Amino acid sequence: MIQAIIDIGSNTIRLAIYQIEYGKIELIMKKKHAVGLAAYIKAGIMQAEGIAKTCEILKEYKAFLDNFKITEVTAFTTAALRNAKNSVEAVQQITDETGIDIRVISGDEEATYDFIGATHDLKAASGLLIDIGGASTEIVVYENHAICKKISLPTGSLSLHTKYVEGFLPSQPEIDDMRVEVEELLASAAEFKEIRHANICGIGGTFKGAAALYNALFSVERENKSLQADKLADMIARFTRDAVTAPEDALLLMRTVPDRMQTIIPGLVIADVLASHFGSQQIDYADAGVREGYLYDQIIGK
Repeated sequence: MIQAIIDIGSNTIRLAIYQIEYGKIELIMKKKHAVGLAAYIKAGIMQAEGIAKTCEILKEYKAFLDNFKITEVTAFTTAALRNAKNSVEAVQQITDETGIDIRVISGDEEATYDFIGATHDLKAASGLLIDIGGASTEIVVYENHAICKKISLPTGSLSLHTKYVEGFLPSQPEIDDMRVEVEELLASAAEFKEIRHANICGIGGTFKGAAALYNALFSVERENKSLQADKLADMIARFTRDAVTAPEDALLLMRTVPDRMQTIIPGLVIADVLASHFGSQQIDYADAGVREGYLYDQIIGK
């Protein structure tokens, strides 16, 4: 079976096409547009420009799928549209204009699908899973291959940038403000207060970009997917607006994270606060998450 997944996220809108055989999934291809949908929310309302941009991209994806007669299509959206005050109206308008039904998945569901997708092939029975999105951050603690705690924090790399950063890169005071917000959100999650894990399994675009930037900065082979948590603060400090950024640093950002140049540092701030809070020494990036988890749970499992 050929299955298409359209993932309307806060940073990107992605189309992924999978082949499913005998309970196994294989990613055939993917397309993405870096839209920054969370930035179109003003006073909690998804603006008409954001809705129009989403419709434009979904129509492009639908034309592509129709051309290849791919009929098994699932579309879902996460924090940007989920958290908007006009979420119901915006999603209905997008559906009416594109003919694509969209499921709004909750933060709890997103954390669950993240866990299923990321840990499906992991050997570790217990750990800490984190997905830093554009407008939300999902945290899952699992033991013996089962979720024991999960939470969706209402902050992400793009929402932090939109809220605090006046320029392209954040200043040190802006970084300090971002840290305070993330720390306060964590402090309100009492059930996570005593959690400690040496290693974090990181999924999603922020950790993918972080791994690429880490490898380039510290001359590690490109295939490496492990980051030492104590290096995060150094990475953030190197790319503040206050620092004298050398031309080679600008080129480094362009080469390693071209689609996340504005959001990678706010994302790293979240990662650094979380790693410090949980006493984590290492972050391992896993190239699977909510889309694969959705497939395993909602398509293959039914």
